[in-house]
Amino acid sequence: MSHSLIVVESPTKVKTIKKFLGKDFTVVASRGHIKDLPKNSLGIDVEKGFEPTYNIIETKKKTIDELKKAAESAENIYLAPDPDREGEAIAWHIAEIIGPHRKNIYRVLFNDLTQKTIREAIGHPLQLDFDKYEAQQTRRILDRLVGYKISPVLWEKVKKRIKFKF
Repeated sequence: MSHSLIVVESPTKVKTIKKFLGKDFTVVASRGHIKDLPKNSLGIDVEKGFEPTYNIIETKKKTIDELKKAAESAENIYLAPDPDREGEAIAWHIAEIIGPHRKNIYRVLFNDLTQKTIREAIGHPLQLDFDKYEAQQTRRILDRLVGYKISPVLWEKVKKRIKFKF
């Protein structure tokens, strides 16, 4: 039987999923996001259609090495971060890191951690959902623009009107 890799978001899920699937599956955790906008700059090229620049999160380099190593020997890779926008972004970034040229990368969604649900999801894998990824990315870009560009202006306007009484 072929060897497969499953990447989940949370390390607490790893042991349970391993127990359900056995030795033909390696299960590892991304421990959340592996890429983000840079901390010390806007990270969005407003002149190029608000194109974001994602960087590998410094504390995730060891996790990324672990993901790459596990992916090397896997015939099939199932990306199983949480089934929401954030999870979809995590899945996209993992796929970029371990090789966008690979045709055997699938998205699986677990709404609970039962053997039946996990086996069913693996038996019916999906493709990465670009629309959901774009939704998360749009939200992240807007959060950054508000945080970097609008919040300082608002704070200047508001703090002039706030009088603290002690």
